[in-house]
Order: sequence, then structure tokens, then C-alpha cells
Amino acid sequence: MHEFKRDFLRLTLAGAMLMAGFGTAQAQSALDQIVKTKVVRIGIPADYPPYGFVGTDMQPQGLDVDMARYIGAALNARVELVPVSSTNRIPYLQSGKVDIMVSTLARNVEREKVIDFTKTAYSPFISGVYAGKDMSIKSMADLAGKSIGVTRGTIEDQTVTGVLPTDAKILRFEDHAATMSAFASGQVQAVGISQPAVEALLRRNPEMAIEYKLPISLSPNFIGVPKGDAALLDKVEQIVREARSSGEVERLSVKWLKRPAGDLPK
Repeated sequence: MHEFKRDFLRLTLAGAMLMAGFGTAQAQSALDQIVKTKVVRIGIPADYPPYGFVGTDMQPQGLDVDMARYIGAALNARVELVPVSSTNRIPYLQSGKVDIMVSTLARNVEREKVIDFTKTAYSPFISGVYAGKDMSIKSMADLAGKSIGVTRGTIEDQTVTGVLPTDAKILRFEDHAATMSAFASGQVQAVGISQPAVEALLRRNPEMAIEYKLPISLSPNFIGVPKGDAALLDKVEQIVREARSSGEVERLSVKWLKRPAGDLPK
């Protein structure tokens, strides 16, 4: 009987130690792997100038790309830039395809359920309704019966869905290039999109008759990390705060957006 109790206690203790080890493995931060391998995978936009795009030298560039490289340098790690779209940004974080996401992410309640964000923003973001110069739009009500294009999964998509008249037709596209192409081809009469995306289109097509009509949001950009990875989140938050205090955030805003960063959350 005593032997049975002794064996039972031994097995119970072994099981407890196994579960404790499992919990430690589960709680391990991506930061540990970054420190060990000196490599960090960061998601960046690939088709969204001036935040992220491919330059004439076929290399990624833009505000988010520069910020990703800044984070990599602060982590003393080589950066692997992973191009993402507005629809796969969050799934890439959730599935572990990237360690950090620097891709014009606005922080909202729904997203905070599945990923974590820095408290400190790293850049401003302006979006609105744009349409032809000959179209009079003074309020969302003026879009009644009209078609408006948005990029799926963006802040514009989420915002206009709840404020447009019921008879307005929303067409969703997979990336910003497709959204702007839809406007250029006459597939939609207006677009809900960011100021940088429109400016990029106008640089290529200066003759296009499109202009800003209404604001949609003035939502700053935050950096995302996998849900529950407190160690990585704290480290990235520290890096962004240092970028703010050193003037790096302001420098990148002036360089890429041609405007000051302004009063960002911190």
C-alpha cells in the first residue's frame, strides 16, 4: 500500500513538472527567438505609398519600411521584411508568419480582441471620401444611390459601412491599387481611402479629376504584435517611445508625408 502511494505521488509530481514546463514553453515570447537568432520578421505594406511600396530600384521603401528597419536596429536583429495586404495583416500575426506588424494599423476594439497594440502611435493617418471634381458631396447623405469603393479590412471599410445611406452601394476590393483602379475605370463613383493612396495615384495620373470631399477618420498608426506576448509588446513599446523622444517619428513623417506627425497618442 505504501509503495502504491509512493508511486502515485511520484507520477503526480512528474505530471506537475511536465505541465509546468509546457506552460513555460507556451509563455515563451517571440522576443526570445529574436534575441537568439538575431532575426526579426516584420510585416510591411507593399502597395501603399508613401507607407510601403516598391521603388524604382525594386526595393521596398516608405515610412513603415523605415520604421520596421528602425525597430530591427533597436533589437540588434536583421530585418526580414514581409509584404502584407490590408486583409492578411492580422492573420499573419496570428499564424506566426511575422513577429511584428508595421502596416498602417489603426487600433480598435475588434482588432484588440485578437492582437495587441503599442500604446504609442508612430505616425498619423488621414482618410476620407474622394470623388470627381464635378460631384457635389457635402455629407454622407449625398452618397445616397451612389457607388463607393473601399479596400477590404481597412479603417475606411469599417467606418463607411455604418454611416452611408442604406441605398449606397459599397464595393470592396482586395488592395488599394484595385480600389483606385475601380475609380479610374468608372466602376465606382467615389472611394473611401487614405490621402496618401490618392496622392500616389495623382502622381501617376495628374490629369485625373478627383478631389477630397469628406473626412472619414484621423486615426493614427500603431504597431501590432501577437496577442498575449507581453515581453515583445513591452520591448516594441519602449522602442517606439524612444523613436518619439529622439525625433525619429517626426523626421519620418516629414520625410514621407510632407507634414509634421502632430499630436499622436502616447
